[in-house]
Amino acid sequence: MIALPEVRERTSAIIEQVETVIIGKRRTVELALAALLCNGHVLLEDIPGVGKTTLAKALAAASGCTYKRIQFTPDLLPADVTGTSIFNQKTGDFEFRPGPVFANFVLADEINRASPKTQSSLLECMAEFQVSADGVTRLLPVPFFVIATENPIEYRGVYPLPEAQLDRFLMRLRMGYPTAAQEVAVLERQVREHPIAAVRSVAGCEVIGELQQAVRQVFLEASVKEYMVALTTATREHPMVALGASPRGSLGLMRASQALAAMAGREFVIPDDVKAVAEPVLSHRLILRPEAPADNVSGAQIIEEILGQVPAPALTRS
Repeated sequence: MIALPEVRERTSAIIEQVETVIIGKRRTVELALAALLCNGHVLLEDIPGVGKTTLAKALAAASGCTYKRIQFTPDLLPADVTGTSIFNQKTGDFEFRPGPVFANFVLADEINRASPKTQSSLLECMAEFQVSADGVTRLLPVPFFVIATENPIEYRGVYPLPEAQLDRFLMRLRMGYPTAAQEVAVLERQVREHPIAAVRSVAGCEVIGELQQAVRQVFLEASVKEYMVALTTATREHPMVALGASPRGSLGLMRASQALAAMAGREFVIPDDVKAVAEPVLSHRLILRPEAPADNVSGAQIIEEILGQVPAPALTRS
């Protein structure tokens, strides 16, 4: 069993391997790993070509778990994701053929290019870690981690993710453009071959499972829990928000903060942990009023404003 003091060393090794491929995006890598450690899922939203798919592949390779990719297209069917039953003429019975969702790491690439019906096929998988088909419920592998990528909604041929689907993602992250120096480094590393081939496995499914259990042992003071609830409550009262974050948002803040604290080598959560995960955990859960886009107000801006208004608690331990 992995003890809390070991979490920092173990996670640093994973991050080090991922950063041989993903250059200059340490915060994004750390947050994606934190989501994995608290049994959440990640939505990577950005323009094509900035490394979303590569991040998913590198994280899976470094973690040493099984990995499958689903390319979402307009003609993709739910059975193409979860699996289907096929009649076996030799036995005279229907046999279930598992879909690509039966893996530890599942990359749902360009998820918003598929129809809402197909998008919703992931709902049970992400929330319940199981697949129900033909009256039978089948458990998914442990750990089970979905990294979905999506293009900005302004692009052609995309469908908005339903609110229920968005709420299943613990975090929404963005990669962003690299700096000029970072882009040159990317070119240098790929002159002969893609560095993803050199990523070493430094963990394993059993290790990831133990890390997930260790993270839940991180201590939270009552004042920190109250701070988390105050932040989510403020989203419900903001004048530009039609529907604020639900209690699932508060739970997301708690789990993600515990993961960041453990990765930093601490056995307790501090307010800075909460602030670091507030935007990626809460912003995509907000349904803004119609006038918000016209005023150039985004969910990220609202969370930043709330962080500046809600006072952080003073801890009794340090």
